[in-house]
Amino acid sequence: MAWFVAAWSCLLVVVMVSSMRLGRSSSSSSCGGHGGDSHGCGGWGPRSYPVIGCLVAFYRNRRRLLDWYTEMLASSPTQTIVVDRLGARRTVVTANPANVEHILRAKFANYPKGKPFTDVLGDLLGMGIFNVDGELWHAQRKLVSHEFSARALRDLEVTVLEAEARDRLVPALAAAAAASGGVVDMQDVLRRFAFDVICRVSLGVDPGCLDPALPAPRLAAAFDTAAGIIARRGAAPVAAVWKVKRALDAGSERRLREEVGVIHEAVMGLIRSRRKERALLLVNGNGGDGARSDLLSRMIECGYPDEAIRDMVISFIMAGRDTTSSALTWFFWLLMRHRDVEAQVLDEIATTRRDRGAAAGEDGEGEGLDLDDYRRMRVLHAALCETMRLYPPVAWDSKHAAADDVLPDGTAVGRGDRVTYFQYGMGRMEAIWGADAAEFSLDRWLSLPHGGDGAAAASAAAAFAGVSPFKYPVFQGGPRTCLGKEMAFVQMKFVASAVLRRFELRPVDEGRTPAFLPLMTAHMAGGLNVTVRRRTPAASGGAANGTGGELTSS
Repeated sequence: MAWFVAAWSCLLVVVMVSSMRLGRSSSSSSCGGHGGDSHGCGGWGPRSYPVIGCLVAFYRNRRRLLDWYTEMLASSPTQTIVVDRLGARRTVVTANPANVEHILRAKFANYPKGKPFTDVLGDLLGMGIFNVDGELWHAQRKLVSHEFSARALRDLEVTVLEAEARDRLVPALAAAAAASGGVVDMQDVLRRFAFDVICRVSLGVDPGCLDPALPAPRLAAAFDTAAGIIARRGAAPVAAVWKVKRALDAGSERRLREEVGVIHEAVMGLIRSRRKERALLLVNGNGGDGARSDLLSRMIECGYPDEAIRDMVISFIMAGRDTTSSALTWFFWLLMRHRDVEAQVLDEIATTRRDRGAAAGEDGEGEGLDLDDYRRMRVLHAALCETMRLYPPVAWDSKHAAADDVLPDGTAVGRGDRVTYFQYGMGRMEAIWGADAAEFSLDRWLSLPHGGDGAAAASAAAAFAGVSPFKYPVFQGGPRTCLGKEMAFVQMKFVASAVLRRFELRPVDEGRTPAFLPLMTAHMAGGLNVTVRRRTPAASGGAANGTGGELTSS
């Protein structure tokens, strides 16, 4: 009862503050030529009223926010809208590439993540790189840039991918193929695979999430539960409610505290044991001979304190556990709807494998592919890019203005305003991608110039670099550009090749169009249930159906 009374008290405060704020906004804004449902004082957006703002329209569209925002952005002359509602700060939402570049690069210092963002994620991510700004962010970025460029970490990813695919992913799908009519949720399989990979690369431990012989790891369950509660915090119409529950240690906030405790205890335990291991190596005079290559161990080598290491590795687990699996889930679904594209991808995989076998002096198909082989795969790269254009792993990203500003399209931004660039909507804007923006088409990528015959030009990523990151901000842009971009593409191409050349996937429900759920990382509502069949050698371009290594280090 006490938390209920406290929550209502906070709500009354929110009403009073919102009333004063909206009153100031109304008196200082002009209403020029913006009427109807998509217009209002202070900017293009949903119809607003005194005190409650656009709360009525927001409530009506609460189950279709992505499509609602996309429709309003498409109707706006500037692809920008202003959303002002009770219980939330004024929000500028944009799908305008010029605005995105302004936010992410030109005025980067004026658009930090901000305290409202870090408050939501702080209990889980602490002071990790994805939840800090300013000098602390710069210091962590410098460290992580060095680590991600290190050959040892890239080689470790390759080794882990090979082992996880050989020992778990391929056998799991083979077992489903052997069971007549067996159904597999590919989204679940891919999430488990990704969690195993990111834990082995970040922590140096194997949780065995995809191993049916092992019990479900407690750490994976803790991350799932914590991420779900954090996502609901971010989507809450009135932030004061979850903050009151946290202060009173009630309901979902108590559960969050417990799950974060499980995560912290597990990671801190690993840090302590790894420090002891390192001390023993030094005592025995082995120096760096037995040093591990995982991110946690490398940070210990750099001399960082325990809590900083904990927050950093938790941040990278959160970033890597669902992003690639989300993209791959939608990739496989789209290929099942576009068998012509699947055939093109299969042909490229088979050709690349034949070339690798010939280059290595092997007879017939090559057994493994190296990093350069994957970098040259333009069709597969285009299919993945097109998938993420329509179904980005992160649907939107928000910053908070440190000072008053005006965006390139003329939209006024006040100090403290939330400014959101909307990747999901940008992928559907005809103003950006043309009249066929809603279609799944590889031509928009494959039509880009190759740029010559050199090693760099042969890279699909180099060829597609002509697409501005501010037009396609799936991996952000500017100083915060995703450091794990190349590693993500390696993992996605690896999995796509390993699965497609061996197995044919068919959707259980051919007519279903799944819903896109924008949680912390986007998910496919209801999963991706498929039947699995072995692909014949002829259908896969003669590729071997064994479970040998998919990738070797270059």
